[in-house]
Amino acid sequence: MSKPALHVVSLSGGKDSTAMLLRMLEENMPVDIVLFCDTGPEFPQLYGHIRKVEKNTGIKVTTVRSEYTFEYLFSEKPIKRKKPELQGKLGYSWAGPLMRWCTNLLKTVPREKYLRKLNDEYDLVEYVGIAADETERVTRHCNSRPNVRLPLVEWGMTEADCLAYCKERGYDWGGLYDKFGRVSCWCCPLQLFGELRTLYSDFPELWAQLRKWDDMTWRTFKKYNTLYTVSLKAPENPSK
Repeated sequence: MSKPALHVVSLSGGKDSTAMLLRMLEENMPVDIVLFCDTGPEFPQLYGHIRKVEKNTGIKVTTVRSEYTFEYLFSEKPIKRKKPELQGKLGYSWAGPLMRWCTNLLKTVPREKYLRKLNDEYDLVEYVGIAADETERVTRHCNSRPNVRLPLVEWGMTEADCLAYCKERGYDWGGLYDKFGRVSCWCCPLQLFGELRTLYSDFPELWAQLRKWDDMTWRTFKKYNTLYTVSLKAPENPSK
């Protein structure tokens, strides 16, 4: 006996997934669950955006989180390490291009854990907001799971199209997209240097928290100590 289909929309809160959800609703496509993975260090404006989407669409967003906080995984969790010089150091510290532990542990793991509970009762159809011009991501997801759909690709909507589409409908993220190319975790070490400067100048409270975390860990935030270069101060912990 076949299981009923359950249509799950992944909402990161950014322009692409938001545009996807809004257009799906406008075209009367089936939406059963809207799923948001809260990593913890999200911009306050992004949380406000999620609430605005709920209010405007009338759809309750389901939020999932890791059982561990970002700070625990970052600086407190005991880790088995291969390199002798890193033995005894706690936490994963700042992520890098080859070790994006935060994406895996704070997004992928809680999302998959939530979806596994639904698999026994439903045939899941997942909708992921990857834009048509994100070629590498499109290829990766098309070769992953057969139950994943990419509506933005089907519609030919680029990243620029998505942002314009959302703004036409009154979504502005409190001006975040006027300052940043991406509005994911504000403490991401992979952000561009110019965006790091914007964080320093326009979001002093978040910058102070970033500095606090940097002092708690064993890996410098970015190469060449750009965290301190941006703040125009000498390193407080030059031995790091």
